[in-house]
Amino acid sequence: MAYKISDACISCGACADTCPCGAISEGETQYVIDAEVCMSCGACAEGCPVEAISEE
Repeated sequence: MAYKISDACISCGACADTCPCGAISEGETQYVIDAEVCMSCGACAEGCPVEAISEE
């Protein structure tokens, strides 16, 4: 399953820097994960300073 970024996102970009497959990009109000590209490795969740990322 892909990971998802919640509304708790502070748009710091830490998750995008840790994603090995480039599935994370800056959205209009917060960062977003492309579920079709996400390989569910969890690196983004580990790198999020506000714990805004979880597995769907």
